[in-house]
Amino acid sequence: MLLVGQSVVGQDRLAPTTLTPPAAPGQAASSQPAFPDRPLAVGQELNQARDLKPGDQDTLVARLVMQLLPKRHISAQKVDDQISSRALDIYLKALDPMKLYFYQSDIDEFNRYRTQIDDLTLRGDLSPAYQIFTRYLTRVNERLQTVQDLLQQDFDFTAPDTIITDPKATTYAKSADEARDRWRRQLKFNILDLKDDGKTIEEAREQLQRRYARYARRWAQTDSDEILELYLSAITMGYDPHTTYMSPSSLNDFTIQMRLNLEGIGAALREKDGYTVVSNVIPGGAAAKDGRLKEDDHIVSVGQSSGEMVDIIEMPLKQVVSLIRGKAGTVVRLGVKKGGTGETEIYEITRTQVQLEDSAARGKVIEHELPGGDGSKLKIGYINLPSFYLDMEGARRNTVDHRSSTRDVRRLLDGFRSEGVDGVVLDLSRNGGGSLTEAINLTGLFIDRGPVVQVKNSDGSIQEYADDEAGVAWDGPLVVMTSKLSASASEILAGAIKDYRRGIVVGDPATHGKGTVQTLMDLGREIFRTDRSSNLGALKVTLQQFYLPDGDSTQLAGVAADVILPSITSVMDISESDLDYALPHDRVPAARHRVYNMVPADVLQAIREKSIDRVGQDQEFIDLLRRKEMYVRQKEEKTLSLVEEDFIRRRKEMDAQKEEEKEGLEAELANEVVYRDYYYNREVLNVTHDYILGLRQQNLATASVSR
Repeated sequence: MLLVGQSVVGQDRLAPTTLTPPAAPGQAASSQPAFPDRPLAVGQELNQARDLKPGDQDTLVARLVMQLLPKRHISAQKVDDQISSRALDIYLKALDPMKLYFYQSDIDEFNRYRTQIDDLTLRGDLSPAYQIFTRYLTRVNERLQTVQDLLQQDFDFTAPDTIITDPKATTYAKSADEARDRWRRQLKFNILDLKDDGKTIEEAREQLQRRYARYARRWAQTDSDEILELYLSAITMGYDPHTTYMSPSSLNDFTIQMRLNLEGIGAALREKDGYTVVSNVIPGGAAAKDGRLKEDDHIVSVGQSSGEMVDIIEMPLKQVVSLIRGKAGTVVRLGVKKGGTGETEIYEITRTQVQLEDSAARGKVIEHELPGGDGSKLKIGYINLPSFYLDMEGARRNTVDHRSSTRDVRRLLDGFRSEGVDGVVLDLSRNGGGSLTEAINLTGLFIDRGPVVQVKNSDGSIQEYADDEAGVAWDGPLVVMTSKLSASASEILAGAIKDYRRGIVVGDPATHGKGTVQTLMDLGREIFRTDRSSNLGALKVTLQQFYLPDGDSTQLAGVAADVILPSITSVMDISESDLDYALPHDRVPAARHRVYNMVPADVLQAIREKSIDRVGQDQEFIDLLRRKEMYVRQKEEKTLSLVEEDFIRRRKEMDAQKEEEKEGLEAELANEVVYRDYYYNREVLNVTHDYILGLRQQNLATASVSR
């Protein structure tokens, strides 16, 4: 089974030959209660931890994973001291991302494993995993006692305290006193944050007692399967962020997800520094229809249609998803901080199944006039394509009317031609991927045969995947609209159009940059070579990498835009390059292919200059650039003042920014059917208009081959 994606809350995107954007593993789940918040007896969990030991088959699984990694991973790298060192860092970060629990002396002690994890695990020795984990439980219990003590004391909200917000900028505590002071500041921040949400100090104290008690209890209930998954994934992710180990229970969950049509809100989630962060909103899902939940939003609490909201900060991602998923037609309430800042807003979202019709290609013909022009209008066909979808069952049966993105886009292009459009915009700016076959076939609507993507296998061999169908559905001016959210299959199409010089790419400086394919290897079948008789979990391993026709990989670099427009997404940490140990960008030999004459250098330069001039005079773009600058400035801050007056003033600034963005979003959604009529999209149409006129001036109204 080939995988290039993730499972999500409310929709399973891990289908064979499917490309989707990357994220930390989430789980689509059912509604279950959180761990109870009963009083915690300090030391009680540690007693449980002393009984922890590897399962009967853990040694076998560990050795098998270590043997398979260098054989199956595309890098063919041995599990060596470099992987060992990375594994230690990943394991420690998974346990203590903000460096609040371990002492520096703990880390110094663990460093003896830095070059030993590879050798020990190859022998099936999991002692580092358990020694580090047991020490972590000890520190969690100690910090819980500290939290309980500090919450009984008064906090001075006028004292000139600060807190370090970037884990890379902080260090582990060197003494008990330093650890206590770190936690005093942490709790002070937590209380100010909850006060900003309208809680009294006493309510905040009670909520924090429950939060950290639940956190300690959760880790105390960790079993050997979870420890094995955490530890082996730390080793595998030393190869790349998408190579992971699934425990038997995770594999069971995944198998169920593959069979079921899951119901929920339609969002992909990831964990970041104890917070649950939205990494993608799935077109056609409940969250997309609601319109408020966006990438990089932080979900801090979850409730059902009635009852109390559950604080989910520091809650494991699996359990968060179990609270969010539920039956279609039921309501879930989400406490959301936009971009992780400001006051918490409560979104009531009715769970639903993702409908194909809602995520299908849609088109519209727009009569466009350039601002300040001579009044002449051009007809531009606009296609909104949220994903590369395919009815796989219908395709297998070869039913006449099975749905596919290629068929739907072809139908739209036929309609555009009959209406006499002058150019076409293909909007992939929110397209996270989909079927590889569809990406190739849909590219073929614009090129007349030839390679669309190259794939390098783990043995170094290169395969070309080509459009073999003669003819095109549209041979006129083409603009492909992308963003940092355009991933995988979107990057393949945009990159092929660019390499063929068939059209221009407009949007963020570059697309997402994920150019790898994963496969799921059932370890039971690897051993017994038959249908699974024993569930030993699975290894999800990166075994292939994508390359464009000219030989460049989409990995890390993505596909660069020909015309760049300002946006907030361009500065968000949501691309492949933001992940630890992502595979590098490289090249393979170019494939022989046609080159069209649809992107003359002088025409492209003129388009860029005109767009820069318009954007520089557009007040809405000027406001966007101001918000973008503020976003970057806040993102780069390493510390935060804990003086209440300063804290509130900063929050008000951020809330004002979020309110502006919210108003802009509501304006977009008010007009959203197919095309959103707002300043960004209007500039895309301006660029398209200039492009059409520029080609006409050179008698290049339709695509022809330049060599």
